[in-house]
Amino acid sequence: MHKLFLLLFLALCSLASVCAQQNEVYIKAGHLYDSEQNIIIKNKVIQVKGNTIVSIGDFNSIPKHAEILDLTEYTVLPGLIDAHTHVLFSQDATEDFSEHSIHSLTMESDAIRALRGSKRAKSYLDVGITTVKELGNSGLFLDVALRDAITEGTIEGPRIFASGPILAATGGQIYGVSPKHQDLIDLEYRIISGVEDAKIAVREHVNQKVDLIKICADNIPNNTHLSIAEMKAIVETANGYDLTVVAHSITNQSAWNAIQAGVHGIEHGFNLADSTLTLMANKKVFLVPTENSKTYMETYSNLAGYDDDDLGWIANYLARMKNRLDRAIEKGVTIVAGSDNYTDIGGTRGESSRDMFRAYFEAGMKPLDILQSATYTSALNLNKQNELGVLKPGAKADIIAVKGNITTDFITTIKDVVFVMKDGVVYVSNPK
Repeated sequence: MHKLFLLLFLALCSLASVCAQQNEVYIKAGHLYDSEQNIIIKNKVIQVKGNTIVSIGDFNSIPKHAEILDLTEYTVLPGLIDAHTHVLFSQDATEDFSEHSIHSLTMESDAIRALRGSKRAKSYLDVGITTVKELGNSGLFLDVALRDAITEGTIEGPRIFASGPILAATGGQIYGVSPKHQDLIDLEYRIISGVEDAKIAVREHVNQKVDLIKICADNIPNNTHLSIAEMKAIVETANGYDLTVVAHSITNQSAWNAIQAGVHGIEHGFNLADSTLTLMANKKVFLVPTENSKTYMETYSNLAGYDDDDLGWIANYLARMKNRLDRAIEKGVTIVAGSDNYTDIGGTRGESSRDMFRAYFEAGMKPLDILQSATYTSALNLNKQNELGVLKPGAKADIIAVKGNITTDFITTIKDVVFVMKDGVVYVSNPK
């Protein structure tokens, strides 16, 4: 019987290639970024087998006749993470968010929306972003479908952590809709009506296999907002399914309420007071400050048709965001990198996403701290710190390389991506 089982197992292995030898490669890194320690170390070799990092060693650990990828002239990093994306949503700078949303929901099929999203998804890999946190404005779980299509290899794109429709109060973020057409908003948001409904909404999302829950703590410019009781019910139900909850917040009060309700992270947080930042630090609630650089804002303003005499607001905006970020760091709030860039200002979505690095740098963050916020810290708050955002044994083989000095010429270097591997598969290989 044992012999028969063994023969059957070997036959199945042969048919399904289960026992086929996995590809093994040794990547020589001239400089390697250790995201846990937030340091750069020299002359290390990464042993990759299949889609997993097996070991980190010295150059002399490479066996004879091994397949070698020589990246000794570059800095090797874990694949980058954008913790706030909307891959399935896009609008022009001249378009109104609400009007475009209604147009998209009524005049575009889910199929065309998904196909456009799949093209945008590939562009993240091109710039070294191998994982994204996809936070709504994705129709009825189109983000989950996109995630699954990427996972199964049907299309190319970053690893996606999908939230499904945003849980929000009446009206969601789509403003100005007449009473008889409010049902259209249900195609983009999960509108919450009470504590029990909040629990049901989480279970609906769990049933659709989301990776996390996103809520709107406020709905600006709509005046509605979730109550603390509703948010608390969402958090407690989500925690029961081992899901984290992140909260979109524009006002300080909404952030305070969401933190009191137990959310794990605040997205945007444009108007956080010192007292709220202190509360976040004490409760270990992370912040995703979705910043834009001066260059981005000037390009956006030009496309949107702003008069050159009316651009003083950009300097004020940048100063306020820098002040908020400085205060958050000073208070000890954990910073996680996220872009929230869904406006078409030219270039690819991946290139637009990458602008967050310039924005954080211009706001005063140090290069390695920016890298850590987009690798280890982001993975830690996805509970994936041993798999993603790190270069260590057992982690996924998400590995990129950049040309230049990452500490002294950060902006130029982070843009010069010469190598991208995700899950052991090479998507970019352009050594210079």
